[in-house]
Amino acid sequence: MPKTRLNWDEYFLKIAGVVAERSTCMRRKVGAVLVRDKRILATGYNGAPRGLLHCAQVGCLRKKLKIKPGERIEICRGIHAEQNVLVQAAFFGIPVEGATLYTTHSPCVSCAKLLINAGVKEIVIKNKYPDKLAKSLLKEANIKITKR
Repeated sequence: MPKTRLNWDEYFLKIAGVVAERSTCMRRKVGAVLVRDKRILATGYNGAPRGLLHCAQVGCLRKKLKIKPGERIEICRGIHAEQNVLVQAAFFGIPVEGATLYTTHSPCVSCAKLLINAGVKEIVIKNKYPDKLAKSLLKEANIKITKR
């Protein structure tokens, strides 16, 4: 019997998983894909800003200080996958309003606020990230979140 074809959510989540493999984060590899009308607009993964040393080269301050997931994200030298996907779209002049974000992990509160302001209308996640405020803000903004 032939293998069934992937549905669109499965397809884009698999791509987000491949994008995550480019991550240079030592704690959690995250990939994100922005999609509109079944077309990829931009991709992003978490890691150090362009031209800077990667965490694997200089170490992870959050890991060293044993900071729990979802706490003190401001001291991380990396840029989150969701931030990078929005930056990539902006860099190339790609409008993202009305897009769906496919990501390996649900966004943190900082990324949630950016996604809300960027006009992203839906988020499809593979894994949950422990950030109750992010979930609350996304719900208040009427952004649909689906776990696959």
